[in-house]
Amino acid sequence: MQQTVNGVSANTLQDVTWVKSRRSAIEGNCVELAALPDGSVAIRNSREPQGPALIYTRAEMIAFLEGARGGEFDDLVG
Repeated sequence: MQQTVNGVSANTLQDVTWVKSRRSAIEGNCVELAALPDGSVAIRNSREPQGPALIYTRAEMIAFLEGARGGEFDDLVG
């Protein structure tokens, strides 16, 4: 299976469904995520849908989400 690299143009990711949080701002200040065929996750800025997408492995996303749920990043926005 082909591996996708970080910083790839988001418009090159074919046949993916981009989703964003229901809590995203109406102004469009949000990120969108897409599951990739190899199990990794692409993340892009919703204001620049053709811009770069960052790619994270499933394990990296799990670690991030667990940290966010546990409050590890609260001081960055507080």
